[in-house]
Amino acid sequence: MRSIALTNQKGGVAKTTTTVNLGACLAQMGKKVLLVDLDPQGNLSSWLGLDIHNLERSMYNVFLEEVCFEEILKTTCVENMTLAPSNVALAGVERILAHEKGRDLILRKCMSAEVNKYDYILLDCPPSLGLITINALTFVKEVFVPLETKVLALNGLVTLMNTVQVVKERLNHSLEVTGIIACRFDGRTNLSNEVFNQIKERFKDKVFDTVIKENTRLAECPISGKPITLYAPDSSGAIDYTNLAKEVVLKEKL
Repeated sequence: MRSIALTNQKGGVAKTTTTVNLGACLAQMGKKVLLVDLDPQGNLSSWLGLDIHNLERSMYNVFLEEVCFEEILKTTCVENMTLAPSNVALAGVERILAHEKGRDLILRKCMSAEVNKYDYILLDCPPSLGLITINALTFVKEVFVPLETKVLALNGLVTLMNTVQVVKERLNHSLEVTGIIACRFDGRTNLSNEVFNQIKERFKDKVFDTVIKENTRLAECPISGKPITLYAPDSSGAIDYTNLAKEVVLKEKL
């Protein structure tokens, strides 16, 4: 089983897009996949067709240990892919648990029974480095960082790398950044190419060769309630995420 947190403290970098579509492609390759929505915006849950304003149980209840993790799970439109949903209630968790002992370890404790049920667990983290993200980093063994190939992308990446190192030293010795994913890549511009080359030069084999190109179909996809491989299977977005999934699986075998 591979447990992977998809995180970047900058918003709008295709983090949720990557979680949905990478998860779907892995599931369509026969892998059993669990997606965990840890963003209070609930975009991952909305994308997969849930009414997040009327969830009876969500990750909020899991963090407060009011329900077992498995009680909140939802099936999705993709065979082999399950969702743990979230909504805006999750935003209150940091305040409620601010003084709780062991608050950084809640997710690890609540999800420990799930690790042998799936081939891949993908956690869609909020665009911050607060309590929820720290819980995710304490639970998983790997971190994938989706980022835009734009100015200042490297600055945020260095900050995130430092946070991962602190969590690794203090809470989770198995934690590693194993994948950096270039998203919204526009190969027609010098900027995208230059930034990608800089990231590749600095982080070497951590950077996936597959880039996720700018794509209209990919931008439309969330409205459909489906991943790109079901919404527009012949689009460049579907091809890119399929190739990314193949590369992820290939790294599993190395």
